[in-house]
Amino acid sequence: MKFTKLKVRPRKEPVQAACAPELAQMLSCWATSQDYMNTSSCAATAQTLFDCMRTTPMRVKQHRPTINYHLARLNKNLK
Repeated sequence: MKFTKLKVRPRKEPVQAACAPELAQMLSCWATSQDYMNTSSCAATAQTLFDCMRTTPMRVKQHRPTINYHLARLNKNLK
């Protein structure tokens, strides 16, 4: 069986989390202070994380076609 019109799209690069560095700083601050309830020692990192999360726009989830859509598309090439 030979497919002449079948094309495969390359994979898209994964989307990086917008506030990942700020979250890592917050978690490392909590890990070094050994006190998760004390808000005064990690207040600066918490504020930077809060600012990042407040200003970053929400991502819109892209529509991904279902397997039935792809099977119907390929059915034309198999006949």
